[in-house]
Amino acid sequence: MGRLVPAVTRALDILELFLDGDGTLSAPDIVRKLQLPRTTVHELVTTLAARSYIVQVPGQPGRYRLGVRPYQLGSRYAEQLDLAAEGQQVARSVAETCDETVHVAILEGTDVIYIAKVDSTHAVRMVSAAGRRLPAHCTSVGKMLLASLPEPELTARIPDGTELAAMTPNSITDPAALREVLADIRQRGIAVENRESNPDVSCVAAPVRDRAGQVVAALSISVPMIRWSEERRAELEQLAAKGAAELSERLGHRSAV
Repeated sequence: MGRLVPAVTRALDILELFLDGDGTLSAPDIVRKLQLPRTTVHELVTTLAARSYIVQVPGQPGRYRLGVRPYQLGSRYAEQLDLAAEGQQVARSVAETCDETVHVAILEGTDVIYIAKVDSTHAVRMVSAAGRRLPAHCTSVGKMLLASLPEPELTARIPDGTELAAMTPNSITDPAALREVLADIRQRGIAVENRESNPDVSCVAAPVRDRAGQVVAALSISVPMIRWSEERRAELEQLAAKGAAELSERLGHRSAV
């Protein structure tokens, strides 16, 4: 675990003080409650106000309340909660149709985080959990999400010459080879993982879009190799695309007619 940054910790301590009482504070209140030097509090309050995390209370000079920025962050968090809840419902419906493990995942940096999961009822199935993090380039959901990034952003996250970590012998480790795969994914609108994160499992994934048409998540279906075939893959690709479209519609996306 990395070292905590004292200035950031103090700024967050100040913001959390607004959760109590009437939601307003003065600089002397903060000094007293946190036992910090007045100069430090003045600098932190000035910075937080400049970034709209706090604002002065009208008609009460020297007193502050939370600004618009915490509300915007909270709204984004709420959107992710909605995505997880809606994703869980759609994943359940897709899993009931195919009786395979279904995930919904989002991209964070160069990793994917699974925010929803419904298991297969088969004795042999993929073992995973919501909240799990995996390298994006090793998964179908991750490759789908990476393929949705603008090229400059993709390059910033995965620079040329980077050696990508391998989870299995099938994992893609060369960024140039990954870009070729991503180009094909953009064209097809479907991503496939061939035992790249688990030597016994293959997956297909489709993009989930928000009301603005931006790809915000991906839905995948994972299948043990004992039940995998090209015919089965084609069926699951259609089902994943249908499930992702349903989740996109729940998020407010409307497909072009």
